Amino acid sequence: MATSTLPAKPLSARQPSPRLIALLIALSVVAAAAAAGATYYLSSRRSAEAAPAAAPLPAAPLFVALEPMTVNLQPGGRNRFLHAAVTLKVPDAKSQALVTQYLPEVRSRLLTVLSNRASDALITPEEKAKLAAEIMVALNQPLVANLPSLKISSVMFTTFMLQ
Repeated sequence: MATSTLPAKPLSARQPSPRLIALLIALSVVAAAAAAGATYYLSSRRSAEAAPAAAPLPAAPLFVALEPMTVNLQPGGRNRFLHAAVTLKVPDAKSQALVTQYLPEVRSRLLTVLSNRASDALITPEEKAKLAAEIMVALNQPLVANLPSLKISSVMFTTFMLQ
């Protein structure tokens, strides 16, 4: 009987097979690609959810500054007058052009509203705010029969002097 007496290799000295190495490398590449894909998917999903939360910036406001005017106020014992400069806030260039085109009509309506006031009714901030609202209502009426309204969104007093 012949027996072979080749020395047995210890387990730690065995070389892994090339198939095993290729399989481990392929699994590592697939795992790395899956992790990168998951990271990309989750980060793009978070940014897509956060994007609608950011409100769009409002359009730049358009202002039309009217020349200062002086009006006599309703008599209340003595002669008083009001010197006021008014600025109108309009939503678009079309309304701004209409105010400029019909400026005499706008100033006439403004003078009518201002001159129908007593001096005692213009002292407090609330009374001035009420006056601004009345001016806005008067100016938002169509200037001509077939013309749309001006759509004035705010009336601001840049000068307001009562004497």
